[in-house]
Amino acid sequence: MTVTTVQVNVPTLKEIKNSVIGNRTAKAALAMNEALLERLIDCIKCPLHPSDASDNTDVHIRIEAAHIVASLSYGSLEALRTLLRLDALQALLYAISTLRLSDQPALKAALTRSLRALAAAIADAVGPSQWGLSPTVSDVRPEAKVALDYLFQPEVLDVYIPLLLDPSPPANTAVAQLLSVAVRNPEHRARVLEWCPPGERTREAKGKRGWERRDPTASPSRRGGWIARTLTGLLDRKDVKLQEAALSALANLVKDSDNLARSLARVPPGAESALSKALNLSKSRNVELQLAASDCATNILRACTHTIYDSPVFASDQASAITIMHVLNRIIDSETASNQARTKACFILYHLVSDNRALCQLAFERNSLAKVAALINSITPTEKAPEFEDDEPQSISRLREAALTAVAAIALFDTDIRTAVTDNLRLIPAIQVSLSNRYVGVRYAACQCARALSRAVSALRTNIVDTGLGLSVFQLFKKPDEDRRVMHAASAVICNIVTNFSPLRTALLEQGAIPRLVELLRASDIELKLNALWAFKNMLYKATPELKREVMSAIGWSEISSLLLDPDTRIQEQVFHILRHVADGVEDVDLLFSEMGSGDGLLDNLAEAMESENEDVILQAVFVLANVANSPAHQSSILSHPRILGRLRDCLVDAKVEIRRPAVSCVLELARQNPRSYRELHDAGIDTTLRHMLEHPSHVASSPTLRFAAGRQMGAEDDREVQDKARQALHWLEQAQLNREMLTDTDL
Repeated sequence: MTVTTVQVNVPTLKEIKNSVIGNRTAKAALAMNEALLERLIDCIKCPLHPSDASDNTDVHIRIEAAHIVASLSYGSLEALRTLLRLDALQALLYAISTLRLSDQPALKAALTRSLRALAAAIADAVGPSQWGLSPTVSDVRPEAKVALDYLFQPEVLDVYIPLLLDPSPPANTAVAQLLSVAVRNPEHRARVLEWCPPGERTREAKGKRGWERRDPTASPSRRGGWIARTLTGLLDRKDVKLQEAALSALANLVKDSDNLARSLARVPPGAESALSKALNLSKSRNVELQLAASDCATNILRACTHTIYDSPVFASDQASAITIMHVLNRIIDSETASNQARTKACFILYHLVSDNRALCQLAFERNSLAKVAALINSITPTEKAPEFEDDEPQSISRLREAALTAVAAIALFDTDIRTAVTDNLRLIPAIQVSLSNRYVGVRYAACQCARALSRAVSALRTNIVDTGLGLSVFQLFKKPDEDRRVMHAASAVICNIVTNFSPLRTALLEQGAIPRLVELLRASDIELKLNALWAFKNMLYKATPELKREVMSAIGWSEISSLLLDPDTRIQEQVFHILRHVADGVEDVDLLFSEMGSGDGLLDNLAEAMESENEDVILQAVFVLANVANSPAHQSSILSHPRILGRLRDCLVDAKVEIRRPAVSCVLELARQNPRSYRELHDAGIDTTLRHMLEHPSHVASSPTLRFAAGRQMGAEDDREVQDKARQALHWLEQAQLNREMLTDTDL
């Protein structure tokens, strides 16, 4: 009997279910039998004998059919594609929406678990991955993206979110798990947080006339209040699986939501905060519960503080972070914990310290780095046999990815930590061998480690050269078919090792760094283009005239002119920074003028950039102008340009101090080297502006906002460097004015 002729009965469905669990081949074969799958999905949606309520056969058939759909959702993209084509998601939602109070709890559990499994598979196909990098981009993604968006439509949320309060714990758990795994983007996260029961929505609108009705999204229940209260309440239940699911759901929903994070960290009257509950549950004996609690506490802590990389950490937040680190350290260091558990622990540690100098230092002091390093060295043979990678389980590869990712985050800021990584913990051999790992996440994480280490000049001049790590990254960087995400990370390393103080610079130039960077510059990927520009910028810092000409010729002057007008201001900033480094000598300024339309094109671009709304673009444009002003031969072009001087004056009046410094340097050079500049600078009001900058400096703050509020022409200067140069420039201008007056008197 073939699969297509299988009778839909309980014993047969159980046999099919048992055959496909953990068997990809069987799943693929079943996915090809759309006729049978369609019958199973119809069974889920509608009982075969709805009139016979006393017969439990239909219930058991629906349960087994739901189990089969749940199993098919895992591990087979073809099976997932078939399920999406046959509207399995809609069938499950319809079945859940028509559940009755008299229905068996086992049916409710089977349907909700199947919905969770299918939602998780759909979300994994869409991405991004929740734990590290996804090995491949699924070709099912377009269909899965439509299905995932449907799952978070308001009317669909009304079907399954109320089950968080259902009397059935398995249903509570399945829905909380769904929220923990299926929400992958801010839009879906916002929809879930805005949801509240239909009854509350009705009460909000009842008795209100149109103009009296407040914005429903302003209701506390519609800003995460209901979902947060409900999930937090589930933490008080003594069901470990339910607690784990609720913690994971909270961890997922609190990302990028500082308001929700603060409410979860706040202690309600006569109760315990969600953060406190999570920290207490992190001390459980159950490892999975420890991880879920640590993840929840980490995301609340980081979303609540929104700390930037060099900001201090409050004592209470530091105490919470220490508690989390101790839990994670035990799991990472445990020989009995599963690879999956240790992988999650490393990723949670990464999320805890990422982009925060104080927390990275704390992780170093609390031995988190040492624990992770010991783990990496224990699972990474540095002298591997040819069959090493083929025989390595994927769980080990993912663990290595997670551990390397944590090391990269901890070592990003501090030189002492980077020295510990290279000299004390001796991780460079493991990092280097990981660059050639077949698993994309491992290569990516290894590149991130190399990037962190290459930020230290001492490591760049010693360990990275001596071990061959820098050249290993470069070989990876040159691969034309490398994964785009790995190329992002590798190109960031190249940015650091092509600087003028890098011993590797000459070798990289000889081995084709410039042509490879030009290839990335012409790629469609904006991040790769930015990294290529960043590398060129670092390469040209204090470069020889010959190298400048080689680089600019390879890029192409027409390409430079085009990039100056790119709609992405990050691109503009990097290109102007490149021109700033090119024009750091008088002869190099001549090169700019000769290649960019006899100077008119260059100055037009500078004037346009100095009117930008992006301060970083303005800053680099003013630096270029200041370098051009160092060339006496081209000062007349600046003075005669219809827009440059007016914008230069504006920069002196209301720009931030980082912009005022090169701006006043430019004015000083024009005034000192060109006595005839007085008329143009005076007509632009620059001499008057300089006088105001030197009046009552103690009364005006350095904030450009406060300077602007004090009046565009009344902003006194409080930066000593700007004051000194403004005073010198004003002296030269007044001397030029005096000389003009003396000449006039002589003529008379």
